Amino acid sequence: MAIYRVRSLLPLSKCKSNFSSYFLQSFSVRRLSASTTPPQSQQVGFIGLGSMGSRMANNLIKAGYEVTVHDLNRSAMKLFSERGILTKESPFEIAETSDVVITMLPSSANVLDVYTGPNGLLRSGNVLRPWLFVDSSTIDPQTSRRLSVAVSNCSLKEKKHNRETPVILDAPVSGGVLAAESGTLTFMVGGLEEAYLAAKSLFLSMGKNTIYCGGAGNGSAAKICNNLALAVSMLAVSEGFALGQSLGISATTLTKIFNSSSARCWSSDTYNPVPGVMEGVPSSRNYDDGFASKLMAKDLNLATTSAQEVGFKCPLTLQAEQIFMELCNQGHGTKDFSCVFRHFYSGKDET
Repeated sequence: MAIYRVRSLLPLSKCKSNFSSYFLQSFSVRRLSASTTPPQSQQVGFIGLGSMGSRMANNLIKAGYEVTVHDLNRSAMKLFSERGILTKESPFEIAETSDVVITMLPSSANVLDVYTGPNGLLRSGNVLRPWLFVDSSTIDPQTSRRLSVAVSNCSLKEKKHNRETPVILDAPVSGGVLAAESGTLTFMVGGLEEAYLAAKSLFLSMGKNTIYCGGAGNGSAAKICNNLALAVSMLAVSEGFALGQSLGISATTLTKIFNSSSARCWSSDTYNPVPGVMEGVPSSRNYDDGFASKLMAKDLNLATTSAQEVGFKCPLTLQAEQIFMELCNQGHGTKDFSCVFRHFYSGKDET
């Protein structure tokens, strides 16, 4: 995922109302009418052209949407401009020319900067062109909810879908780079249900599954719960394979056993961490081009921080966070998180 540098942030305190007014608005839902215009005719702005975002934007283009892109990484934008795709120099310029804006960024701070920074999507104040914002970044639920309040306090330049105010959906994804490439992502969506239903065709242009999770922030909450379970399962599978090797059992044999018995999981049957066992996964290419260990460490920190805020004990998540932080400190932060098999458990390649 391209690194989006953090600029100074504008405070969200300029919002006119608080959470209670937003939730009251959510309960008194204004129905979005079916548009008489084909969805593909909507101008879609896409911000964040990293490993995931670039592939998601490509699938929108393939689906026929008119897409304009932005990223601080000019090389990433050049790959699109060379194909005739419009590029913009700032999030603000994206907002000025888009009906829908999708963001796919590395962190909460990046998302806040893109939305509320000096050249952010909300720079024009309380009157916006986009009727819908979709944030597919993996961030903390609290930030998603604060942004929902900020967006809901704005108004639209032109009434769209029977709405006079814009709406934002937090819609993080699961599936990784391979699913982003093939358009088979799963979207976990939080926010106004009517907006989710109106945007479903947009999601299905980039993925194969969409799950409505409830109000604002619930999509983000679902994602950090999913990723903590993924991290712990990868550690368990890697630990089992490495122990098996030490006891004289090959990882190939253990993989057959795991995948036909009770240990079967995504980390064993789809994303195996042992080099030489499975083709087409990061472990088969020196753990490159996958989900970076530093991003997993970041997501685990989101989970532990959120757990602390609600007084929930999560010892496995805490331990997983420490292990992935150790990987990063050892210089493996850019490698796929499945490299924990090699660099933490000292597991061996399958020959």
